[in-house]
Amino acid sequence: MYQDNLFALDLSKKSIQGALFDRSHQVRLNRTFSPKQLTNWLSRQQPLTVAMEACATAHHWCRVVQRMGHEVLLVPTRTANRYRQGHKTNATDALAVGVACRQPTTRFVAPKTIAQQELQSVARLREHLSDHLTATSNMIRGLLAEFGLVMGKGRKAFRQGIMAALEDADNELPPTLRLEIGYQWEDYLLFEHRLQQVTRTQQRPLQEHAACRQLQQLESVGPVNALGLYLALGDLGSSFKNGREAAACIGATPKQYSTGDTVTMGGISKTCANKRLRSNLIQGARSVIQQLRKRDPRNAKEAWLKQLMQRRGEGRAAVALANKTIRIAWAMLHYGDEFKLHPNMA
Repeated sequence: MYQDNLFALDLSKKSIQGALFDRSHQVRLNRTFSPKQLTNWLSRQQPLTVAMEACATAHHWCRVVQRMGHEVLLVPTRTANRYRQGHKTNATDALAVGVACRQPTTRFVAPKTIAQQELQSVARLREHLSDHLTATSNMIRGLLAEFGLVMGKGRKAFRQGIMAALEDADNELPPTLRLEIGYQWEDYLLFEHRLQQVTRTQQRPLQEHAACRQLQQLESVGPVNALGLYLALGDLGSSFKNGREAAACIGATPKQYSTGDTVTMGGISKTCANKRLRSNLIQGARSVIQQLRKRDPRNAKEAWLKQLMQRRGEGRAAVALANKTIRIAWAMLHYGDEFKLHPNMA
């Protein structure tokens, strides 16, 4: 799995703890480096396997280490935490990363390229702006409701309601609060404009990205979900061994509890999941179900989904469709041109 010598890192902004394990897994070094000291030290070493926790700045350090000719392993934070012994210190964290690398069940995170991180960063900016818009509108709705000004659901009703409330001088809204809500409305319009700009910025590279274009062939997968799937699954699906493992990590499979001969299947996992992506995929699946509710199935996949809706309900059917979408997406990325989407599965 790794070279004779393993160098485990605990990353932070100003200092980095490094623990060096030899081929017999004995700790030969555990000291603190500055970023500059670490770079100089690694540049003088023979090829090592360098392991680090998949946290902030990890992907940057992966690229730095790989340029020096070393192998890199990225350990999920939750996995590394399981093997920490004693108090939480930088030294014990570095040792925990090293111990986690020796476990046969450890699944490593695929390092991201600069291009992948760019796409991910723009996606996070878009999510931030969208969340800010939702929080601002909910706050304004709540404040106005206290004075009997209740607005309907949706952005259109919100725009009409707030403009009517601010322009109506006969309502109960106090002058000071009217002024402050006016400022919040201006902020809302500014962030809405920025969201539109970021969305256009995000979609331009997606139109030129072959993998994202391919993923958009799947139903319920638009530009946002295509990008989310690509970033979660990795280039060529390299983050996971198979589609089943990918669906489990994103959180679209039921939890299992087994003891003796008894196997109990529960709801979808809430602890190990890409919650934003899972939510978006299920929301897209619900739109497919809403359309299918009004017409007959057109292919084998829709027939399967229709039967599942009738047998298990639309909620479980949406999760099952999201699960299937993740598995097919992994196969599309992993096999590339060799993968052919069957007409009955489109």
